[in-house]
Amino acid sequence: MTQPTPAPVDPAEVPELARRVVEADRFPYLATVDGDQPRVRPVSPVRTDGFTVYVANLRRYHKTAEIAANPKVELCYLDDGHNQVRITGVASIVTERPLLEDIWNTNPLLRQYLGSLDNPELIVYRIDPLRVRYMREWALEYFEVPLAGRRDDKVTR
Repeated sequence: MTQPTPAPVDPAEVPELARRVVEADRFPYLATVDGDQPRVRPVSPVRTDGFTVYVANLRRYHKTAEIAANPKVELCYLDDGHNQVRITGVASIVTERPLLEDIWNTNPLLRQYLGSLDNPELIVYRIDPLRVRYMREWALEYFEVPLAGRRDDKVTR
């Protein structure tokens, strides 16, 4: 079987290509660490600002304790063309009331399921990106997505 040849990637287009993958995947995978055991699960972000991602959670969920013990996380997005974006970052609990209200007001499922923004079970995490990488299907190499103060690099897997 012949290996597919990926289309070349113009480094100037990497940020937009990565944004499209993030927009296309409604259920990215979130990786956390449970002691010395990695854990991964699909999540449904409640807001995305660039590559800063907000994820709602319930206090009773196990990932709450995992993130409290180690806030370093990674999100993996995949589109229908098997292009992927990996966002490596740090999760923190959102406490700003206007931001929480905006997230609450734009997410009917949260309102239906939890009833009130003041439900003590609700936690919203902000995942601040430390590193964002894009890979086109079959390319077998990641391209760094520039963040503030960084430059665009190609990184071999």
